[in-house]
Amino acid sequence: MHEYPITQQIIKIAENHAREAGAEKVKAVNLVVGDYSGFIGDSIQMYFDIISEGTLCEGADVRVKRVKPKLRCESCGTYFERKLFSFECPACGGEGRPTEIGKEFYIDSIEVEK
Repeated sequence: MHEYPITQQIIKIAENHAREAGAEKVKAVNLVVGDYSGFIGDSIQMYFDIISEGTLCEGADVRVKRVKPKLRCESCGTYFERKLFSFECPACGGEGRPTEIGKEFYIDSIEVEK
């Protein structure tokens, strides 16, 4: 349910961008969403379709690029995706620690039609 207010903001930002560009319509909104961001791309798409009715964003595509979380090895600095039940670095066998990778949530780009 917390995707609803964030989707409202995405639409507001996209509409402002379209107006500033002198565009008649938003064609697509490209998002980057980390798996650990707390947001679900499918829910954003569902709310976007509903909330955007009657706006410059109506009918626009919402494209979500997912970012998988990565650990960083304390020994060698390698970033890697964690395997189930393991924090072991595949490069050196050291122990990986959580990073901010996978917590991203932002608008990457907005495509408009003039």
